[in-house]
Amino acid sequence: MKCLKICFIALAVSCNSSSVKKAPVMQGAYFMTSQTVNSGDQTNKSTTLKQLKIYTAKFMMYAQVNPEDSSSRFGVGSYTTDTSGVTENVIYSSGDSSFDDSPATYKLDVTTNPDGYNQVISGMVIGGEKSTLTEEYQRSGTRVETPMDGVWKEMEAYNVNGNDTLRKKRTQYKAFFDGYFMFGHTLQDSSGTHTGIGFGTFSMDGNHKMKETDLNSTYSIIAGQSFMIDVELTGADHFKQTIVEPNGVKDVEIYERLK
Repeated sequence: MKCLKICFIALAVSCNSSSVKKAPVMQGAYFMTSQTVNSGDQTNKSTTLKQLKIYTAKFMMYAQVNPEDSSSRFGVGSYTTDTSGVTENVIYSSGDSSFDDSPATYKLDVTTNPDGYNQVISGMVIGGEKSTLTEEYQRSGTRVETPMDGVWKEMEAYNVNGNDTLRKKRTQYKAFFDGYFMFGHTLQDSSGTHTGIGFGTFSMDGNHKMKETDLNSTYSIIAGQSFMIDVELTGADHFKQTIVEPNGVKDVEIYERLK
């Protein structure tokens, strides 16, 4: 009888433990497989948008391009998780001809599965209407750690052509994780505001060489192309990358890690 009672208690504890909802573990690189927007009585679903989303230990970034018109958008910020899902605190976002640098918080109802996760954001304003945004993601990546892993903000960028230096005026972020990278930037010139993104795979050759292969980008000239990059790690939270173009021009970018 005593053994039966103990076994019953152990079984009850086991059942209760398995039913307790846990905070989702989000770290990884994910490709979006579908996006559905419900606004009023209208439902629009897309399976053709190209979007990569990266979650590091504390930060997240996504970048998206529409193959039909090359329009693009991206967002970056921190995130937290609890038993109710994921809270994203976006610090910067940009899409097509506009950007937003005012902080915004989104509550995501997240359901994980062995292949990835689904997220639902309710009450999101899209096209001037309150909508429900549902996205499905598939996990990808190599699970290989590198010194580049994290989300970074570009602090300075310029081209060097002989004795001439041309500085770039833009806001750019970059993320690395699980063998994937992405960048997103906002450019402003006399014709207005422009958003550009790119994402793909990367690998390290020691700590000073990196290979990036762009899978999708706003810019068709780099989509599908690979680039060898010189990397200089200047402390734990800073790095400089240099790409030497075929004509000898050096494209230099300097970054600081978000923390």
